[in-house]
Amino acid sequence: MLRLKRLVVLGLFVFCVITGFLFWALRFSGAETRGALPAPPRAEAKLAMLPGGVVPAVNITRSADAQWLVQAAAQTGIPARALQAYVAAAGAANESAPTCGIGWNTVAAVGFVETAHGTYGGGSLTANGEASGPIVGPSLNGDGFAAIPDTDAGALDGDARWDHAVGPMQFIPSTWQLAGRDGNGDGKADPFSIDDAALTAASYLCARGGDLTTAGGWSDAIYAYNQSESYVNQVRDRATTYAAQAGTAG
Repeated sequence: MLRLKRLVVLGLFVFCVITGFLFWALRFSGAETRGALPAPPRAEAKLAMLPGGVVPAVNITRSADAQWLVQAAAQTGIPARALQAYVAAAGAANESAPTCGIGWNTVAAVGFVETAHGTYGGGSLTANGEASGPIVGPSLNGDGFAAIPDTDAGALDGDARWDHAVGPMQFIPSTWQLAGRDGNGDGKADPFSIDDAALTAASYLCARGGDLTTAGGWSDAIYAYNQSESYVNQVRDRATTYAAQAGTAG
């Protein structure tokens, strides 16, 4: 009987070791696969010209040129108001972290995969960048999704029991509390504003990936946003498409 117990314990130990090794190997293999594919090219944006002799104020990002915005929106299918926010967000993030090198097309690709640029459920973005209706994701109650108990007393998602991702870039409340940025200068960080959400997303990606012009940096950043290999591939494909449609930086 004692010998049998020892064999059972040994068997459990070996099982745990093998399971742990396989888990590590799969994660390592996934990281290697992500890093093997190149980062999408950075899409080019034409910025609005400043009046002669005017120097832009510190921390003020130049806007996209109005004519370019209309043309690029038509080429890519991105709503012009969302595209305006993505361009500004990438510019501001690169000013804050010059080594990041994030392209607006990467921010836009995340926005497309998350909520189709704030149009999820048939909604749209208003002229001031707000979603026409609240964009709230499914309950993160562990049923098909991660289990994340409420962290904001339902202030953002209306649920005091479980968290939900919110806004056009789909931030969970706890992440927004830590990372939320004011992208439109109104003095508050609102996850339902495309300007605030896009800037927060771009800044978050830069912080997680470091240098997004590299394969590893770009894939690590997107994987940190949503830990799914298929998600990384979706964003990469969409970002590459947007760059091809709108033109790339030289």
